[in-house]
Amino acid sequence: MANKQALREFQSRLAERLQSARTSGVAASWLAVEAGNSRLLFPLSHAGEIFSWTDVQRVPYVQPWFMGVANLRGGLFAVVDLASFVQDAAAKPRSENDLAQCRLVALNPVLEANCALLVDRLLGLRTTDAFTSSVPPDASAPAYFGHAYTDLEGRRWQELNLQILSQHQAFLGVGV
Repeated sequence: MANKQALREFQSRLAERLQSARTSGVAASWLAVEAGNSRLLFPLSHAGEIFSWTDVQRVPYVQPWFMGVANLRGGLFAVVDLASFVQDAAAKPRSENDLAQCRLVALNPVLEANCALLVDRLLGLRTTDAFTSSVPPDASAPAYFGHAYTDLEGRRWQELNLQILSQHQAFLGVGV
């Protein structure tokens, strides 16, 4: 029970910081998440509301990374397993307990895509001060990949442009 309360408090603080960052425009640049074994950065202007895991209605004849649709605050959202999509791999099987620890990050409504991305963990907000170096994406990288950053501990972070992702042909092609 204490873990649930601590998680709720963390989510509440994170939501407050996200709102503060959006209104002040200077505090943070990215929402940091973990999806599979990847550390990813979402520009704050592209990220929307964060939801706890909820039941997802499965859909037949779709790509393995397309989990289905979910009702999030009365809206119908497509749910994408981000790790599976980005790593171009089969979705890893998750137990209900594992899914309960995951979060759904909705795309910002200005992107006009009712989509939520399944991430394994929220890692907070990051500014450019958190990183020691950056490199532009490889020529062979997907169009939605932004710069790759290295943090103070030497870990690699990949920026994802969610606006480009939401319009990318592979992302839109959920049918098999």
